[in-house]
Amino acid sequence: MKRITMSLLCASLMSLGACSNDSTTTTTDGTTNSEEAGGNAGDNYMNAATNGDSSTTSMPADASAAGSAAATGTAPADMNANSSGATAPHSTDPEFMMSAAHSDQNEIQLSKLVLSKGATGMTKQHADMMIKDHTKSTTDLMAIAKKKGVTLPTDMDAEHKAIAKQMESLSGAELEKQFLNQMVLDHQKTLNTLKAHQTMTQDADLQGFISKVTPVVQGHLDMSKKHASM
Repeated sequence: MKRITMSLLCASLMSLGACSNDSTTTTTDGTTNSEEAGGNAGDNYMNAATNGDSSTTSMPADASAAGSAAATGTAPADMNANSSGATAPHSTDPEFMMSAAHSDQNEIQLSKLVLSKGATGMTKQHADMMIKDHTKSTTDLMAIAKKKGVTLPTDMDAEHKAIAKQMESLSGAELEKQFLNQMVLDHQKTLNTLKAHQTMTQDADLQGFISKVTPVVQGHLDMSKKHASM
């Protein structure tokens, strides 16, 4: 009986040992499987992150467009319109003088227009300065033209007469914005004309006139751009 009991006990112990080993194996296998699963998940996460990083390196459409503009040296569309001011150069001194006289009248009369329609604050100060400085320019130019027998125009050119007519239908902030934008366009054009003709003319009087008024026109342009952007 004792032998049978001991045999059964040994069998039981062996069975327990086997179960214990199986359990360990299962546990070990389970850990291994879990680690493999975790590793796969980590790999998948890193792949997703890498893909995500790749996608985020794409520049937004607007930034990309701005970058392209910077790379090509092009200005925004609203600035390209006035970047050339293509009226220069003039082939003769009389032609230049008549153009310069028109430019003075364009600024003087458009400034008087906005003042007559109640421009205030910064725009009023801007218009007052245009009238003062371009009246002085006209006086200086007329003295030179008289010496050379050139009759200068005393009114705006046809283009600015049309602009004035359009501006007459505006008022308030809309009128002031239109006026300041026009000042940017006009002064860029005038500056280009002055610089171009200075390289061409052999007339000492005109050389002196251009040297005198160019920094004034440059100052007007800078101020106009500043005020138009406000």
